[in-house]
Amino acid sequence: MRKMLYVLRHELISTIRRGSFIFATFGIPVISTLILAVVSIFNRQAPDAISQVLEAGGPNSSATETRGYVDLSGLVRTIPPGVPPGSLKAYPDVSAAQIALQAGEISAYYIIPRGYLQSGEVTLVKPDFNPLAVIDQNDIMQWVLDVNLLGGDARLAARIQNPLNLQATVLNPTSSRDQENPLTFFLPYAVTMIYYFVILMTSSLLLNSVTKEKENRVIEILMMSVTPRQLLAGKILALGLAGLLQTSLWVGTGYLLLRLSGRTLNLPAAFQLPPSFLVWAVIFFLLGYLLYASLMAAIGALVPNLREASQASFLVIFPLLIPLFSIGVLVTAPDGGLATTLSLIPFTAPVAMMTRLAAGEVPIWQLFLATSFLAATVVLVMRAVAGMFRTQTLLTGQSFSVKRLWSALTGHTT
Repeated sequence: MRKMLYVLRHELISTIRRGSFIFATFGIPVISTLILAVVSIFNRQAPDAISQVLEAGGPNSSATETRGYVDLSGLVRTIPPGVPPGSLKAYPDVSAAQIALQAGEISAYYIIPRGYLQSGEVTLVKPDFNPLAVIDQNDIMQWVLDVNLLGGDARLAARIQNPLNLQATVLNPTSSRDQENPLTFFLPYAVTMIYYFVILMTSSLLLNSVTKEKENRVIEILMMSVTPRQLLAGKILALGLAGLLQTSLWVGTGYLLLRLSGRTLNLPAAFQLPPSFLVWAVIFFLLGYLLYASLMAAIGALVPNLREASQASFLVIFPLLIPLFSIGVLVTAPDGGLATTLSLIPFTAPVAMMTRLAAGEVPIWQLFLATSFLAATVVLVMRAVAGMFRTQTLLTGQSFSVKRLWSALTGHTT
């Protein structure tokens, strides 16, 4: 036990003293806090400006430009309510509309041909093509045509465009999120990226530590004073504590900033995560770290140098990439079959389950089932890695192969 604690203390101190670790652990929360402070000051000077930007359409969504139209079909006899004044201007023929366009009186004009009722074709004439234009007034022209096709009945046209005024009654009401709000996607996406990088970075520290000690032959000196299992346990515990510190600061700061931003930016209550989120965040980090750190240790024990370790690590981290590839499904359908499956599979659960928790509520039985599967897998993997973490394996100079990794994990390494 004393030797394991010595390894733990040495590894922990050397890790937390690194400049990169200090910056990542403390710098990111500080920068995020400063950004929120600047946004808060700006929001006090221009109240509701930021909340308007977060809403669909933005504050300038009502801005319009003047466009003309040439009605050769004789259909348009009235401009219905709801059309912004000055947004449409009638011209008797194409020549008049073209002259107005060249003079800058209008930005574009429509041509409604005589056979419109049969073909439905309308031509839009613009002076140039601007793919960055944010204003598209085709819906205004469409509204005018709809009303005139129905004899000027704007109420009937509105009902045809929106025939269903659904009033839903939820027996067990919960806070629902506006699907048009960018935070509906951004919040779970941010949680996904944080957990992916924290688990990957922390477990990779163990891979780098074991590989460098093998490469510079320090491992041969360590084997004279500690057993391989004491070395493995000390390193996993030390880097786990460092990762827990980093995760606690990142998630805790993010949670606090989200609560504060709810007041500063007037965010809906649905985007303010419950306190239980922090508890599950710690649980899934610890289990995820133990799983992937053990697998990284297995690779570090087998490879002869850091270059091969970097190449072989892709086999281990690939399951963590699956929730990233499926982020759209996890956010839009957090209770769907794919999201539920990924959150229950031990190798994808740490990231997928945290994404679902950030996207909405998760049934408590799924949380406990996921932690049970993950904990059982951690025990099996750690026992297998501990069995292969021995002097003969650590001191070998053979190249990495999937066959050697599988043989070592199943206890058949000779």
